[in-house]
Amino acid sequence: MTTLEAIGEKFVKLVKIMAILRSEEGCPWDKSQDEKSLLNFFLEEAYELAEAIGKGRPEEVAEELGDVMMEIVFLARIYEEKGYFDLGHVLEKINQKMINRHPHVFGSAKISSPQEVKKEWAKLKTKEKVNDDPLAGVSPRMPALLEAFMLGRRASQYGFDWPSAEAALKKAEEELTEFKAELASANDLVLEEELGDLLFSLVNVCRLKRINPELILKQANKKFRRRFQLLWQILKARGKEPSQANLEEMDEIWEEIKQKEKEE
Repeated sequence: MTTLEAIGEKFVKLVKIMAILRSEEGCPWDKSQDEKSLLNFFLEEAYELAEAIGKGRPEEVAEELGDVMMEIVFLARIYEEKGYFDLGHVLEKINQKMINRHPHVFGSAKISSPQEVKKEWAKLKTKEKVNDDPLAGVSPRMPALLEAFMLGRRASQYGFDWPSAEAALKKAEEELTEFKAELASANDLVLEEELGDLLFSLVNVCRLKRINPELILKQANKKFRRRFQLLWQILKARGKEPSQANLEEMDEIWEEIKQKEKEE
């Protein structure tokens, strides 16, 4: 394994590489970026990292971690150039935060279970943040599914939560019943509200089962994309345009694709 000293040297090398890329003699593309243009790249790399972890492929995880780290160094460099802070300031803040939030490791506090750690973490976060909004920090700009997940998690830190995933599922079933009752309604606003409540409830079932709904929906999207592309190819091989096939034929092909995946 790489020593801590060698890791530090490699990190410093990355910081120096970024400084060169942003210099007058550096890369035109890198020099043209700002914090807003980098945001999409950062999120993209974060999702690719999540996908690699989900696949269980360590080599891919290592590569994607490097890409995420590069984006962090890139962003820190931009803010340093603007005179706001440098990477040293970023590292110092997170180092101090981790020490402060682990008094049972770096101090004299006695905590023995993960549940106690979570409660203590929430208390320390509340002390650190001088803010009247208990949901501060859960950005409304994040994807709606992820925002719902984070809102539920934040509320749970204050004791506002279901006792179990099963209890949350009962709430989701109630919301589904209400949605069904409004399904034939001509009032689209009411229907949309009930469907939103149903989705929010299902997100909390995921959270209580320690499942990130954003990631599993990404996986479901990927699966649908793969299967539909296969469906398209099979129809083409039969000499048909997809628009020429009826739903019965497409359903039959879809089930064949699913069965083949199970057998592989």
